[in-house]
Amino acid sequence: MEHKHLKEALETLKETGVRITPQRHAILEYLINSMSHPTADEIYKALEGKFPNMSVATVYNNLRVFREVGLVKELTYGDASSRFDFVTTHHYHVICESCGKIVDFHYPGLNEVEQLASHVTGFKVSHHRMEIYGTCPECSSQEAH
Repeated sequence: MEHKHLKEALETLKETGVRITPQRHAILEYLINSMSHPTADEIYKALEGKFPNMSVATVYNNLRVFREVGLVKELTYGDASSRFDFVTTHHYHVICESCGKIVDFHYPGLNEVEQLASHVTGFKVSHHRMEIYGTCPECSSQEAH
């Protein structure tokens, strides 16, 4: 499955005229395989051994390119660093208030909420985002000890 996503993502980049460098390929592959919604720093640390000349700025610039072509979503929650999520389908996030871990939560799209909001307010609704907060199992078991 990851291979299919990577191939499609690389095609999208080609179609939009974005040159595919080894760094871009590696960042994209890391994002697709990562279920942890990594920060730019986490991506940089994971790949710096493979690309000693790559800077954090390179990672940020590539993430911006990926975001602009719609491959990646930037998740911003309060003051914490942005986390990046490879876009596959619409999904929601469950966030641990202790460690900040973000887990995908698939649920039928709440499109009727957008329609209702539009109807009630007259807004032309473009999208919505739902976040659920709590304590992850790892943090819960640490608190119990």
